[in-house]
Amino acid sequence: MQHIETSWGRVGCSTRGSGGVPLLFLHGVGSDRSAWDRQLDPFGEERLAIAIDMPGYGHSDAGHREFEGRQDFAASALAVLDALGQEQAHVCGLSLGGVIALAMAGQAPDRLASLVLADSFAGHPEGPAILGRSLAGAEQLGMARLADSRADALLAQPPDPAVRREVVDTMSRIDPAAYARAAEAVWLADQRGEAAGVSCPTLILYGSEDRITPPALSEELKSLIPHAGLIEITGAGHLPNLEQPAIFNRVLAGFLADAER
Repeated sequence: MQHIETSWGRVGCSTRGSGGVPLLFLHGVGSDRSAWDRQLDPFGEERLAIAIDMPGYGHSDAGHREFEGRQDFAASALAVLDALGQEQAHVCGLSLGGVIALAMAGQAPDRLASLVLADSFAGHPEGPAILGRSLAGAEQLGMARLADSRADALLAQPPDPAVRREVVDTMSRIDPAAYARAAEAVWLADQRGEAAGVSCPTLILYGSEDRITPPALSEELKSLIPHAGLIEITGAGHLPNLEQPAIFNRVLAGFLADAER
């Protein structure tokens, strides 16, 4: 499956497996649904696993409505579940995806079986500055050069060369207008209120060498969601699902098993 038609327009969508409580993956601002390729097959062995492109990314269009930020991104993700006939899902979001997952929890708490926030935050103290640098970089360098200049900040050092190439290639493909829209959605987010209201089982993950969303921001999430688990993935930067997929998958599988007991 390359895409699915929803009430918010066409959404790029990859699925594996069937049955069980579905697991929905949401990617970061510099990526697309292919970031979850290392997760789809393993988790598709026991349930429906879904990875989607954010609006304007990959095979998603901008929809027939004007997207105005993270709340619209969240509504479009919920529309994917509607289109697939799924009432509820576990939602795993990384960085921007975590911000969108929190917005989903605020909009439709009954539709989240659980919540996984990987290298994300409720609010980033340097968000406006990061947004400014991101938009300026995209405009002045273009997406390919911006991707190459940013890759090492995203990854634990020294990076796996193949993973670095994948990160650069994926980011290079992003439409600049979609990137700008998503960057505003993530870096200007302040969802401390939404985080404090989360009631479903929750796991917070972060890479030990994440310089984009430092561990302190995951610790703040934990303070806002006291019942949440908090796990560090060593040897990873901002993208632990790519850098340490075996560990990431093992931790996620254990959490889902506990959440479904």
